[in-house]
Amino acid sequence: MTTKVWINDTEIEALNFQKEQVSGSSGQPLQKIKFDFKVTSEEYHDIAVLLYGMDFRIKVPEEELDFEASISNYSTSITNLYKEGQTADYYLELIEKT
Repeated sequence: MTTKVWINDTEIEALNFQKEQVSGSSGQPLQKIKFDFKVTSEEYHDIAVLLYGMDFRIKVPEEELDFEASISNYSTSITNLYKEGQTADYYLELIEKT
């Protein structure tokens, strides 16, 4: 099952989507989401540029989430997807900005 996650104006088909509330530095509750997604060599440049932006508007309509966020953790199975026909597994954690 996938969950649609919008990062700015880019729709991501999220796998293993999880959401939680965590405490910010002053104790305020913050939204945090975690998910996996696939990135093909054809999508790689656009996704890399998007993630290097570091500041995001996150929308998850089916979870009624809408917040400003930054990356708290991420990883990828392949760091260079410029070879045609490859697909990487990405993992991304985003936390609400205070």
